[in-house]
Amino acid sequence: MKLSAWIGTATAAIATALLPACDMVNLPEIKPGITTASEVESRMGKPGFEFQNDDGSVTWEYSRQPAGTTCYMITINSNQIVEKMDQVLTEANYGKVRDGMSRDEIRRLFGKPASKVVFDNLGEDIWEWRIEGTPPMDETYFMVHFDLNSGGVKKTSKRVVQRG
Repeated sequence: MKLSAWIGTATAAIATALLPACDMVNLPEIKPGITTASEVESRMGKPGFEFQNDDGSVTWEYSRQPAGTTCYMITINSNQIVEKMDQVLTEANYGKVRDGMSRDEIRRLFGKPASKVVFDNLGEDIWEWRIEGTPPMDETYFMVHFDLNSGGVKKTSKRVVQRG
């Protein structure tokens, strides 16, 4: 591997490892009703995706997938002030998934998945998010299975990869 490629790879690995630490510093400073959109962007960077809301507000997605276990949705009102901030990879949100929901609805609910895999033999497109698990040493994943024919949600599931 060339030195410049190695440096790039090492820098990306370090940045990924430090993202949770940055969140611990930056997230408490984002206060609904006070913090501006420009302050959020200066602290968190550009959002991974922007959802336009019917009321004129916008929701910014800050996914920590695939290495992290969180996804923050920060809603900015029409006055460019933070309205609310939510960590969306939660048990309460997993329970909101209903048969037939679209991929867009699921992306809006959970943010960008860590992976997407199509299983033609099963007739499924499976999206997966790494989530907080019990015990925390194990890797836990929440999955949404989409039917390839209808395009809608077929079911959800979880899997655990035991470590150590």
